[in-house]
Amino acid sequence: MIIRRLDLRGKRLSSSEYKSQLPRATLDIDSALLSIAPLLEAVKNGTEDTLKELALRFDGIAPDAIRVPRAALQNALTELDPEVRAALLEAITRIKKVHSDQVRIENETHVVDGGVVTQRWIPVDRVGLYVPGGNAVYPSSVMMNVIPAQIAKVPSIAIASPPQKEFGGLPHPTILATCELLGIDEVYAVGGAQGIAMFAYGVSGLCEPTNMVTGPGNIYVAAAKRALRGLVGIDSEAGPTEIAIVADKTARATDVAADLISQAEHDTIAAAVLVTDSLELMDQVEAELERRVSITKHSQRIRSALGGIQSCMVLVDNLDQGLDVVNAYGAEHLEIIASDARNLARKVRNAGAVFIGEFSPVSLGDYSAGSNHVLPTGGCACHSSGLSVQTFLRGVNFIEYDEKSFKDIAQNVITLANSEDLPAHGEAMKARLE
Repeated sequence: MIIRRLDLRGKRLSSSEYKSQLPRATLDIDSALLSIAPLLEAVKNGTEDTLKELALRFDGIAPDAIRVPRAALQNALTELDPEVRAALLEAITRIKKVHSDQVRIENETHVVDGGVVTQRWIPVDRVGLYVPGGNAVYPSSVMMNVIPAQIAKVPSIAIASPPQKEFGGLPHPTILATCELLGIDEVYAVGGAQGIAMFAYGVSGLCEPTNMVTGPGNIYVAAAKRALRGLVGIDSEAGPTEIAIVADKTARATDVAADLISQAEHDTIAAAVLVTDSLELMDQVEAELERRVSITKHSQRIRSALGGIQSCMVLVDNLDQGLDVVNAYGAEHLEIIASDARNLARKVRNAGAVFIGEFSPVSLGDYSAGSNHVLPTGGCACHSSGLSVQTFLRGVNFIEYDEKSFKDIAQNVITLANSEDLPAHGEAMKARLE
C-alpha cells in the first residue's frame, strides 16, 4: 500500500480528535535550535569571512563575495531561457494584479467633534527575503516575496539564497535573473540559518540589519526564525509543505493523484491527504498513485512522503464531515474537487489557500494564479494568513484631540486611571486642566 487509509465513517469527532487522526511529520525543532545556536553567535560577532567559512562548511563552496555583483544579476537575465523569461513575466503580471488589490487605505475616524483618530498603514523600513535552494530552484519564491513588499512600498529589500557549487558560489542563475527582472540588486549568496542571522544582526561593511525576514526554508531556517523572533519580525516558521483534497465521486482520480504527488515531490516529510466519501474514488486514486509514482522523476522522495504518517486517504460519510476534518486539519493548500465545489468552499474556515474545482490545482497557485504561495503550514492556518502586502505594513494610530474634546473626556480618563490604581495617569490629565 503506497499510502495509508483512515476510515472515519460513522464517527463524529471533535476538532481536536480529528486533528489527532491526521498527525504531521515530527520535526525536532528543539534539536535544530541547539545545533544552530553557535552558528547564530558566530554570525552575530562575525564578518563576511565568517559567512564564507559557513558557506564552505554547509554548501561546499565559499563565494568570492557574499554580495552578488550586479554584473552577475544582469548576465543571468541575459542568458535566461526566453520561454522561462516569458513565463516569469506573465506570473509577475498576475501576482502584481492580485496583490495590488490588497493595499490598505488610510482611515480617519471622527470620534467626537475635535477628536480624531487616523489609522495609517506604514511599511517596514527594511526586509530580508529568504529564497531556498535545496531540492529545487525557487524563482517563484522570489516573486512571491518581492512583489508584495514592493507594492507595500518597503524602501529597502534584500534577498539571500544559498551559494551553489555548480555556479561558482553564486545562487542559481534563474533566481538571480528573477531578482533582476524585479529590480532587486541587493542579493546575497548565503543560505540556511546563517542567512536569517545575517538579516537579523547585520554584518558590518556588508549587510545592514533588517526589520523583518520572510520566506520559506528548511528546519534550520525555521529554527533560526524562532530563535531570532523579537529581534526581527518574521512571517512564519514555515514547515514541510502539505496538501489536502476534498473530493467526491465526480473527481477524476488522475487529477487527484497528480495533485497529491505534486506536493509530495517537495520533501520526504511533505504531507498529502485525500478526504472523500467515495470508496471507488479512493481505490482509483491509489491505483493511479502506484502507476504515476513509479514513472515520475523524484519517485523515491515522493514514495517516502506518501508512505509517511503525515499522508493518508480518509473515508468519510459525506463531504460535510469531510469539511469538518479539513477544518480541523488546517492545511496549507486545500483543494475542493466536487460537484458543488464553490458552495463547499464557503464552509472552509481553516486553510492557507483554497483551490476550487478541477481546473484550479495547487500547481497553478504555486506559480501563476496571482495568489501567494508562502502559506501557513503545520496547522497554523487556524490562526495565521499567507504572505501578502499586509505582511509588510503596520497599522499606526495617530490621535489628535483639541482642547474642548480633551476637557469633555478628561474626568472619564481620571476615573478609569484611579480605578486601576494608576493615579499618575490621571495626574497627566489633571495637569492640562490646571
